Amino acid sequence: MQKPSIPKGTRDFSPEEMVRRDHIFDTIKNVFRLFGYQPVETPAMENLATLTGKYGEEGDKLLFRILNSGNFLSKVSTDELEHMPPAALATRISEKGLRYDLTVPFARYVVQHRNEITFPFKRYQIQPVWRADKPQRGRYREFYQCDADVIGSRSMLNEVELIQIIDEVFARLGIKVSVHVNNRKILTGIAEYIGEAGNMMIMTMAIDKLDKIGLEGVVREMRAGGLSGEAIEKLQPILTMKGKLKERFPALQEMLKNSPTGLEGIQDTMTILKYLKDLGMKARFDLDLTLARGLDYYTGAIIEVLAEDVPMGSICGGGRYDDLTGIFGMKDVSGVGISFGADRIYDVMNEMGLFENLGVASSQVMFVNFGPEEERYCMNILQKLRQERITAEIYPEAAKMKKQMTYANNKNIPFVVLIGSEEMKNGRAGLKNMKTGEQHTIDTEELPDEFKKNSRAAGG
Repeated sequence: MQKPSIPKGTRDFSPEEMVRRDHIFDTIKNVFRLFGYQPVETPAMENLATLTGKYGEEGDKLLFRILNSGNFLSKVSTDELEHMPPAALATRISEKGLRYDLTVPFARYVVQHRNEITFPFKRYQIQPVWRADKPQRGRYREFYQCDADVIGSRSMLNEVELIQIIDEVFARLGIKVSVHVNNRKILTGIAEYIGEAGNMMIMTMAIDKLDKIGLEGVVREMRAGGLSGEAIEKLQPILTMKGKLKERFPALQEMLKNSPTGLEGIQDTMTILKYLKDLGMKARFDLDLTLARGLDYYTGAIIEVLAEDVPMGSICGGGRYDDLTGIFGMKDVSGVGISFGADRIYDVMNEMGLFENLGVASSQVMFVNFGPEEERYCMNILQKLRQERITAEIYPEAAKMKKQMTYANNKNIPFVVLIGSEEMKNGRAGLKNMKTGEQHTIDTEELPDEFKKNSRAAGG
């Protein structure tokens, strides 16, 4: 018999891993709430019409498409099957797809529920997404995103607040990060400055890979994409621009002085970075002119976060999108959002040893099962403990003592209660500390206070 397996790029999570993941999700969720964001959820699948054309050509290739239910070929003739282009055929046999991210479904949600929403609308969403990507370290086909978005406001305060959220989340998780900020309007201005306004997407897609393929690789990609040698030569000093912000911004303003769009992007970015400086951020932040983030729907600020102590790529990112809801028929509604990559954050924290003090999800106490009468007696005590929010269980069978103790050890249950016939008569219980091996007798009425005391001592 073939051993069961799961698809490449997906994972199972053990109880120990889930405690760690929940720690990440809970930390992010608590910070979202701290800043006044409200939760929403959207379906795992969306109509392909909702998803396609929103992520660029490369993004469309990574969509997981769902075959129509039943005989999905019933409406396709043999001739069409043989001669129809694959892309056209795909639209006939597949009308739905798994969501690629949470932002586009959110834009669809806003348009669909516009009459029920109070704007500006601040929402957070923590759900899995799927991409038909090549699995590798830090990159999965199924992974969770933790998004926060503000829609219905053009104020730069929203960008500032989202970066504050980033700063607070990573401070609570114990990860030292750098926040990179750019603006698509600046990139538009740069494309105009080098005389390649019509090839902006080729330029941005190439420079977005600078950290992966180096300057020479970027130059090769731009040449292959049709950018002139003169334009590439003019671009290189911008990509390698160094110095303090007070030096770089004036130099950039001089370069882009003939681009109103570029100058607007510079002004917006300066506003954001000035606020961040005044707020005393824990994270390091900087202008990064090589940051493009290859998603077509960004129109303004772009944000990307890197862990400083672990090479992992982006662990959080986002930006402003002025035109996204317009695609769904709702014009002039600007939005800005960020997305935490929970899976990459997990890998960073694991490598840094930040999970060592979390422990494993387990009961605080297990009752040994001595038989039917003792079992019934213990069930009443268990009920009282659970009413006091003390996690407790009883071994489900009157098995040998060694087997029951091994179970408690394997689950890292810190205490075991032993109540036999004699203890039942006296209203007493044996309480064993599984870590030290010490055992003493206690009144059953005192058990709740005993476990609360031990929970406080352990920091619970």
